[in-house]
Amino acid sequence: MKFKAEIDVMPQEALLDPQGKAVTKAMATIGLNEIDGVRIGRHIRLFIEAEDEGSATAKVDEACKKMLANAIMESYTFTLEAYHG
Repeated sequence: MKFKAEIDVMPQEALLDPQGKAVTKAMATIGLNEIDGVRIGRHIRLFIEAEDEGSATAKVDEACKKMLANAIMESYTFTLEAYHG
């Protein structure tokens, strides 16, 4: 069975996000003073072949922990769905 995972990797809340801070400041220069607290991260999409959803979830979680996210500086969340395309 094939699955599609959509993964979001973000800087840990406790860490400074220089890109997010720069974008937040830039929002004011274009008249969007209401926007604050911008955080910049990454979005990753991948496809995985697995026997079932539980196995696919475990593999995606392992990929995130071992390669896609730096646990010291980043957190991640993901969604998983059956893929028929």
